[in-house]
Amino acid sequence: MRYHVAGSGPVCVAHSGGPGIEWEYLRAPLLEQHLTMVYVEVVGTGESGRLADARDYTMPTYTRFLHAVVTDLGLPQVALLGHSHGGFVVQQYALEHPDLVSALVLYDTSPVTGEEFWTSALTKLQEFADAHKAEHPEVETYAAKLSSPIGEFDDDGATDVLRTIMPAYVADYWGREAEFAPLRQAIRITAAPSRGEGPPFDVREQLPSITAPTSVLVGDRDFICGTRWADMMHSGIPGSRLVVFPNTGHLGHVEVPVEFAEAVVKFVGSS
Repeated sequence: MRYHVAGSGPVCVAHSGGPGIEWEYLRAPLLEQHLTMVYVEVVGTGESGRLADARDYTMPTYTRFLHAVVTDLGLPQVALLGHSHGGFVVQQYALEHPDLVSALVLYDTSPVTGEEFWTSALTKLQEFADAHKAEHPEVETYAAKLSSPIGEFDDDGATDVLRTIMPAYVADYWGREAEFAPLRQAIRITAAPSRGEGPPFDVREQLPSITAPTSVLVGDRDFICGTRWADMMHSGIPGSRLVVFPNTGHLGHVEVPVEFAEAVVKFVGSS
């Protein structure tokens, strides 16, 4: 396992999404001005190790490898920030290792996946396509691409799918294309982690057992991990805080970086 350290201040370990999206997209320079950010190079991606059997990319695997990073840091407690699939991992970790988590930031994520989750995401993605197909007819392919079994692609094919549908992940891609196009060209995903086998993620009944101070961050126009799921986590985790970023999609740290950094730094610094 590799991880990357930048900045100074209280330690915050950041786990990227996917599964399999390489960590660089989640880098947040404004956070590094106030926090020591530890970006996990998730198992199976980048220069971290690969599993011998791709079926083993499961939640127990991700939490075990996250624990290896936290242990290696040698600190009594750390803050955890999980984005999207990374939010699944840090929720599970907070349930398994409550004594090691000083603060929990659940960023554009959900307490559950499965059929209902994906049906909702595809419905909202189709609404996005309907709204933009007149000017950008290629969006009509987005729902089919999101439904593609990423694990059947090689890394380049999986990355092409991610880059193709990336405009749906932000609130105003074409209005701010000069800002977002470099990220679209740089973002990469490793296909193997999508081949993991296991039950759908679901910690809804366990949310009341999360004891770490928790902040739930969500963009109000996030089609995949939007306010429905954020409200579910907020109502389920005792004492949690909810921050909704207006006119923002799935990548608030890029779309509204100042507001995102203020929300995270204020919360982690006070926890």
